[in-house]
Amino acid sequence: MITGKTKLLGVIGYPIEHSLSPVMHNAAIARLGVDYVYLPFSIHPKDLKSAVNGFAAIGLQGFSITIPHKQAILPLLSEVTDVATAVGAVNTVWRTEAGWSGTNTDVEGFLAPLRELERDWSEAVAVILGNGGASRAVVAGCHQLGCAEIHVVGRDGEKLEEFLKSWMNSPLGINLKVHTWKNLPELLPNANLLVNTTPVGMAPQVERSPLSPAEVDLLSTHLIAYDLIYTPNPTLFLKQAKEKGAIALDGLEMLVQQGAAALRIWLQQDVPVDVMRRSLQEYLGLPFSLSAIG
Repeated sequence: MITGKTKLLGVIGYPIEHSLSPVMHNAAIARLGVDYVYLPFSIHPKDLKSAVNGFAAIGLQGFSITIPHKQAILPLLSEVTDVATAVGAVNTVWRTEAGWSGTNTDVEGFLAPLRELERDWSEAVAVILGNGGASRAVVAGCHQLGCAEIHVVGRDGEKLEEFLKSWMNSPLGINLKVHTWKNLPELLPNANLLVNTTPVGMAPQVERSPLSPAEVDLLSTHLIAYDLIYTPNPTLFLKQAKEKGAIALDGLEMLVQQGAAALRIWLQQDVPVDVMRRSLQEYLGLPFSLSAIG
């Protein structure tokens, strides 16, 4: 029951109708029996500053951030964690006496299913497809894993150079290499971790893959293929990788785990990750599983 004592959490974006965050967060809140509610807020980019000020005025305890506000929120925060500074984006904000503080839990969410594999990553070669905003959390995650090599592949050479320069003064000290797509065939045979951060394979492109048939043939049998897309499940990219004998990970677990990390920050207690996962699987009509590994 929502009363005048109920504490408010939320997610901001524009548009926001597609967000699955209220589904999983409110499921966890209900299981815990705490007096909170998690609401979606559609905030136009021009209204971001006034919205954040308004959140303070109404006592919002914290909020998640999705496109297009992850970078724009930075100047409005009083404190930002090193990982969020390195990634250049914030997806989780909470109240402090000094104002709003922010971090990026996408990195933790990305890492969660990989850490379940209990691999030695010290000699691993990571190849990341795409150099947009989503790839930044993946780069930071691969660095935290301790991957020996991190390669980012994109279509636009100028944007790749800008991407590379943005990491040069990173507080995380990340070392990476960038490549145009024509160099991908040289990277694939040695890749231990291949991550798709592009939207290729997502509706309405569900019959497409970021890899050509010739590139698929170059995949090694000891590969871990990871697609940040969670619907359709599995994507064509993951189907192709599994046919080559790869371990396939989809983006649902990353979504769940980044949300769980945020909820821990806000509530300062353990949260029922299994409830959050199952609520999304049920909502999306997916088969129940304990993890995204398969």
